[in-house]
Amino acid sequence: MSASNGPIYLDYAATTPVDDEVITAMQRCLGRQGVFGNPASASHEYGQAARGVVEYARSQVADLVGARPGQIVWTSGATESNNLALKGVAGPQRGRPVHVVSSVLEHKAVLDTAAWLAQQGVAVTLLEPDAQGVIAPAALKAALRPDTALVSLMHVNNETGVINPIAELGAVVREHGALFHVDAAQAAGKLPIDLAQLPVDLMSFSAHKLYGPKGIGALYVGPRAEPVLQAQMHGGGHEGGRRSGTLPTHQIVGMGAAYVLARRRLAQDQAHIGGLRDAFLAALAELPEVRANAGQAPRLPNILSLRFEHPAFDPRMLGGVAVSSTSACSSGAGAPSHVLTALGLSADQAGRTVRFSFGRYSSEQDALSAAAGIRSLLQILTPTV
Repeated sequence: MSASNGPIYLDYAATTPVDDEVITAMQRCLGRQGVFGNPASASHEYGQAARGVVEYARSQVADLVGARPGQIVWTSGATESNNLALKGVAGPQRGRPVHVVSSVLEHKAVLDTAAWLAQQGVAVTLLEPDAQGVIAPAALKAALRPDTALVSLMHVNNETGVINPIAELGAVVREHGALFHVDAAQAAGKLPIDLAQLPVDLMSFSAHKLYGPKGIGALYVGPRAEPVLQAQMHGGGHEGGRRSGTLPTHQIVGMGAAYVLARRRLAQDQAHIGGLRDAFLAALAELPEVRANAGQAPRLPNILSLRFEHPAFDPRMLGGVAVSSTSACSSGAGAPSHVLTALGLSADQAGRTVRFSFGRYSSEQDALSAAAGIRSLLQILTPTV
C-alpha cells in the first residue's frame, strides 16, 4: 500500500495504517448510537455495555499472547507500559536501593526511564550486545547482583529486527529470583508468544505497530509481578488500582480487533512479508555498496537495516520511499543511532543506514520499485567516487 501520489510506504516499524476491520469495530463505540458509555459507570446499561466490550477486548489481547484476561492492564501505549513496569517495580517508592539490568539497545522508552531511575538512586547496568546485536544469556548472568530486582530487555529490536532469546534470558532471571520485563512492541503478532510458558513477568504491548489505533497499549502483569508492581498514575483506582484514568473504549476495542486479526493472520502475514524482504534483497544482491546490519542474527522479516557504503549516500536521497534512518522516536535527535553505534558502526556508517520495514499492505511492486530506485541512485552516485 503506497499513499496516493506519495512515496512508497516502507516504514511499518514506525507505525501501521489501521486495518479496515479494526476501524469498523471502533466505529461501533462512537456516536450516540454506539457503545459510548464510561466503562466505570456500572450503575446503568450504557456503562455496563462499555465495560462488556472492554473486557472482551482484554480477552482478545490475552489470547494472542497466552495470558489470562485479568493479567492485561490497559495503558496509553508501550511507552507507558515500559514506564509502569520499570518504575512500578524499581522506583523510589520501594524504600530501598535496588539494581536494574537492561541493555544499550533498548527503545528510548526504556533507556530514558532507566536513566530517570538512576537519578533517583537506583543502580542500573546496561548490557552490551554481541557483534550481531543479540543479548547473550551469559552476559546477563554475569551482570546480576544480589540486589537485582528487575531485568528489562526487548524481544525484537525496533531498528534491526534482531530477535533476543527471551526464553533463555528469562530462565536466567527466574533462577536468580528477579523479575523479567520484556518490551514486545515489535514482536506481538509477528512472533508466537505464550506467556503461560515463557519465564516473563511483565510484557509491554502496543496497538499501532499491529494495524490498530495509536494511543492504546497494554502491560501484561504475571503472578510474580502482581504483588510487587506499584501504580504510577492515580485518580480513581481503575485497572485494579494499577493504572487510573477513564478507559478509551473505542481504542481498546480497536486494539482487541487488531490482535484478533494478528492471531488469525500471523503465518500469512509473515510469509507474505518474508517473500517481499527476499525479493527486495535479491534485487540489491550484486550491489557492493549495500550491506545488511546484523545480517547473521535471527531477525524478523519485516525489519531490514541496510548500510550504504557509498560515501556520497544520504538517506534523504530516497525521496520516493518512506523509510527511517533511525527509529521514529529518535529521528529528531540529530545524533547517530545508539543501536547502530552499539553494534560497532561509526557515526558516519550509522548516518548512511536506512531501516526498511514491510507490512501487511506492502506489495511486491513496492519492494521492487524501492529496490530499483536504490539501484538508480547508486548508479548516479558512482561516477563521483
